Amino acid sequence: MIRLSHLFVRTLRDDPADAEVPSHRLLIRAGYIRRAAPGGYTWLPLGWRVLRNVERVVREEMDAIGAQEVHFPALLPRDVYETTNRWTEYGDNLFRLKDRKGADYLLGPTHEEMFTLLVKDLYSSYKDLPVSLYQIQTKYRDEARPRAGLLRGREFLMKDSYSFDINDEGLTKSYNDHRDAYERIFSRLGLPYVIVKAMSGAMGGSMSEEFLAPIEVGEDTFVRCSQCDYSANTEAVTTATPPAETNPYPDTTNVDTPSTPTIASLVDFLNTHHKRPDRAWTGEDTLKNVVLSVRQPDGTTEVLVIGVPGNREVDLKRIEAQLSPAEVEPLDEANFAKHPALIRGYIGPQILGERSNTGIRYLVDPSVVPGSAWVTGANIPNTHSLNVVNSRDFTPDGTIEAVEVTAGDPCPLCSSPLEIARGIEIGHVFQLGKKYADKLGLTVLDQNGKQVVVTMGSYGIGVSRAVASIAETFHDELGLKWPRAIAPADVHVVITGKPGDEISVAAEKLCAEFEAAGLEVLVDDRSGVSPGVKFKDAELIGVPTIVVVGKSLAEGNVEVRDRHAGTNQPVALLQAVSHVVELARTGK
Repeated sequence: MIRLSHLFVRTLRDDPADAEVPSHRLLIRAGYIRRAAPGGYTWLPLGWRVLRNVERVVREEMDAIGAQEVHFPALLPRDVYETTNRWTEYGDNLFRLKDRKGADYLLGPTHEEMFTLLVKDLYSSYKDLPVSLYQIQTKYRDEARPRAGLLRGREFLMKDSYSFDINDEGLTKSYNDHRDAYERIFSRLGLPYVIVKAMSGAMGGSMSEEFLAPIEVGEDTFVRCSQCDYSANTEAVTTATPPAETNPYPDTTNVDTPSTPTIASLVDFLNTHHKRPDRAWTGEDTLKNVVLSVRQPDGTTEVLVIGVPGNREVDLKRIEAQLSPAEVEPLDEANFAKHPALIRGYIGPQILGERSNTGIRYLVDPSVVPGSAWVTGANIPNTHSLNVVNSRDFTPDGTIEAVEVTAGDPCPLCSSPLEIARGIEIGHVFQLGKKYADKLGLTVLDQNGKQVVVTMGSYGIGVSRAVASIAETFHDELGLKWPRAIAPADVHVVITGKPGDEISVAAEKLCAEFEAAGLEVLVDDRSGVSPGVKFKDAELIGVPTIVVVGKSLAEGNVEVRDRHAGTNQPVALLQAVSHVVELARTGK
């Protein structure tokens, strides 16, 4: 039994000044966490119970698919991550440190290398496989801008698991087993989710899917088709590409276009001074070329120009996901000046791509198809070119998904309009394949006595992030509303009487009966605290069932409040235990 009179907790009436999202505000106000440092939080007793309840659900479902739990140190040696190049690839996101002898270490952001080496150390035959191992471990990433409490921190609790199979067929089964387990985990946690296609990024591998909680404050944007079952993180959306054009176009001509700094002003100018015979010019006819700086983790940089239709915006996150682990940003003025061939505002692809001698790589969005004609810069101030044709007048070095995906874009599977939503990433599953096993030499003897490289899968769940995501999903203006599976208690008993009076005696007896029935009990037995304050704290703390022992005891009743439904129901004292036990048993 947890007594509020002794519990290490302090509830707050006002929101913390630095809290940006509901979960951050309420978890602090209700006494679940306290800020220890930027991006780091201390778990107080109530919060620790919720976190451990999430862990329990995760462990039960991982154990159910035959995965076995291990535990690695968070302090890891540099040399292992040098072998896979992630000491460099992780860039500034790594916490790096030296021991007293000058040896380099890092605080683990993820543990692919350590799991791979552990299996290499102990297993050598196909008979040992398949095997799946997991841990629930604190991870560390040096976020540049930690925010939103537990949703974007520098220290967080994560379940990461890894499967090891002899071939791709085995990997497919292990992947599907984990994927199914994740669906059960999030269903048991009561957390709504969608599964979307995702980019593998620095993890590598082939197939990758994210589990997202569809919450408006989420940092991830995803799409789903209005008709079919297609869904993807916007970074992983594949554009429905039109076929190459075969229409003949006139030769390219240059036209003076003074005072046209924007696509809109250019289109207005053309429609006034260079009208088309068939229709008006639109932004969709123009090709804008965006100049970017691509910085690799080793510090080397490259200038990259990307061509997109003028009516679309460039999405740097999509570009960065495809160029991972490089970082991408617009080229600054100082570096722009080092490339005099690039005339700001009037860049055309005629001097770029395979035919150029500028040394600048040129990629286009897939919508810029071979044979298509464009209005684009003429590489001369105040001048644009008409009828610049892809594959006739310029040849890109390749394509890259670059435009910002918007609502109404065609689905790549069925061409129906796409819908846009936001979400929080709560889980991610990867088919890693042989990337880490190759680099670290994880091989086993197959049935023919031949050494073969093991194929791997990687599967993560943000355990502490799940707590915040659930708090984001289940709250109202009064406070938290925990799903029963992870609430810090099954029932919150509010005693409105004074110590030793009839109400308090009956409440204490009821609490003992709840506990004897197997329920976790949180009881507000504080003296000198008004019933009104106790009610507000009960609503703020968010246990799904609140039992008030007060004035209605004179009629032989207690009041049972459903935190989720917002209802109050008188229940006979003699039936209170069976009533609440039934609520707990059915999960209501």
